[in-house]
Amino acid sequence: MDIDKVLKKYVPMTETAFYILLSLTEPRHGYGIVKHVEDITNSRILLGSGTVYGTLTKMQKDGIITVFADEERKTVYEVTDTGKKLITAEISRLKELHQNALKFEGDFL
Repeated sequence: MDIDKVLKKYVPMTETAFYILLSLTEPRHGYGIVKHVEDITNSRILLGSGTVYGTLTKMQKDGIITVFADEERKTVYEVTDTGKKLITAEISRLKELHQNALKFEGDFL
C-alpha cells in the first residue's frame, strides 16, 4: 500500500493504534507492546490482547509493520519505513493540535 493511501486510512490515528506503533521504537513481542504502552501512559491505557493483535494484524496487512520470529520462536513486531512515515506524520499533526490548544486555551478560561 502506498504512503498516501496509508495516511488517508490511518490519520488521524486512534489513540490505541498510535501507542501501539509508538511502542515499536524497537522490535517487541505483543506482551512487550502491552507493557510498554502501560508504562508510558502511567497505566492510563491498558490494552487487551484482542485489541493489540487485531491492530497489529491490520498494520501488517497495510505494510506498516513486519512480523518475524525470534530465536525462541516468539512473534516479534517491527515498524517498516512506511510505518515510520505514518508515525512521523501523526506526530506532526499532534504537535499542531497541541500548539493550537495552548494558543487558544486562555480564551476558554
